[in-house]
Amino acid sequence: MSVRELVVLGTASQVPTRHRNHNGYLLRWDGEGILFDPGEGTQRQMLRAGVAAHDLNRICVTHFHGDHSLGLAGVIQRINLDRVPHGISAHYPLSGQRFFDRLRYATAYRETVRLTEAPVAADGPLAVTPSYTLQARRLSHPVESYGYRLVEPDGRRMLPDRLAAHGVRGPDVGVLQREGRLGKVTLEDVSEVRRGQRFAFVMDTRLCEGVHALAEGCDLLVIESTFLDEDAGLAEEHGHLTAGQAAAVARDAGVRHLVLTHFSQRYTDPGEFERQARAAGFAGELTVAYDLLRVPLPKRR
Repeated sequence: MSVRELVVLGTASQVPTRHRNHNGYLLRWDGEGILFDPGEGTQRQMLRAGVAAHDLNRICVTHFHGDHSLGLAGVIQRINLDRVPHGISAHYPLSGQRFFDRLRYATAYRETVRLTEAPVAADGPLAVTPSYTLQARRLSHPVESYGYRLVEPDGRRMLPDRLAAHGVRGPDVGVLQREGRLGKVTLEDVSEVRRGQRFAFVMDTRLCEGVHALAEGCDLLVIESTFLDEDAGLAEEHGHLTAGQAAAVARDAGVRHLVLTHFSQRYTDPGEFERQARAAGFAGELTVAYDLLRVPLPKRR
């Protein structure tokens, strides 16, 4: 059975707390695992969450601040220690290549796994697989930062009443699906578009065009909300979002499930993030993330 879920490994911002590890997020998408922003301590959080090195197929880093990347060294070495049997791709801003090199080779170890470096230099698609297209969009932060978006190809949903009306049954249904036509009956005659699912990961950024483009029409949006709305000035100064800003983006983009994360240690009441997000008019499913939480992608409409 295919599984699509987010496993939250860490939810702190620059300073971890007793209850919040530095960032780390694993997206399980069918048979693949995509690790986003492995901050310090990610390897241990993977153990606590039941995530193995063998589960990883891609690593995506939004930018090279420590809370989003210091865990790379340990994760990469663990991948090699465990002799993961498949290759792994790593995406990160090309401008931070020197940081990636330092983290990849921070200490001595034996390389046993093919790690393909595929840095990001511009907006656009990074990888195309049968299950998804991985895209990147530039964000607005003091250092170069990119957000990531997965888009599943649209499919077709067969409609039993139309199949019956056209006399299509049994093995002929499969023929029609594969070939697009059976005699005078076309696939469009007996099916409708099944919209592909969409996921976006938006970390450290001010409001900008890239944030809105990444969020548009997402089934699940994971987005930073470092500050509460009363500290909007600090958010702008340091290149971050508030809870209300993140929720307004989700509201306008038609997001179905919003996950807020990356919280400043200055706040002690997680419920205030939810209250401000609702006050901004977001009416969909809302989660204020905490460490080791699992969030399934919403079921298809």
